[in-house]
Amino acid sequence: MAPQSSRQQRGNASEQLACQWLREQGLELVTQNWRCRLGEIDLIMQHGDTLVFVEVRYRAQDDFGGALASVDQRKQRRLVLAARHYLSRFPQRANQPCRFDVIAMSANNDAPIWIENAFYGE
Repeated sequence: MAPQSSRQQRGNASEQLACQWLREQGLELVTQNWRCRLGEIDLIMQHGDTLVFVEVRYRAQDDFGGALASVDQRKQRRLVLAARHYLSRFPQRANQPCRFDVIAMSANNDAPIWIENAFYGE
């Protein structure tokens, strides 16, 4: 396995921090870094009866809208497609309510910004 770049290491660390923070908010981890040919979902968590697909974004600077702005329509579409694929692979979860959340982190903020229902599947 190739060594990780500093960017990949920062991304992994951000995902771990976000996961821990969400657990403190009462969510339970289902899986992390779920990949398919359509994309990757950083965190899949359970919040009550709702299955939550979480995108974690870190930006060192808040230029150009920062971490939140980086979850554009193209990224949202890829997340929705990956989530649909996940649900087709795990049909026992397909009847649960689902939502898409975004955790935005930056060097300028002490706490993550958590946007529940950040966008909706098509």
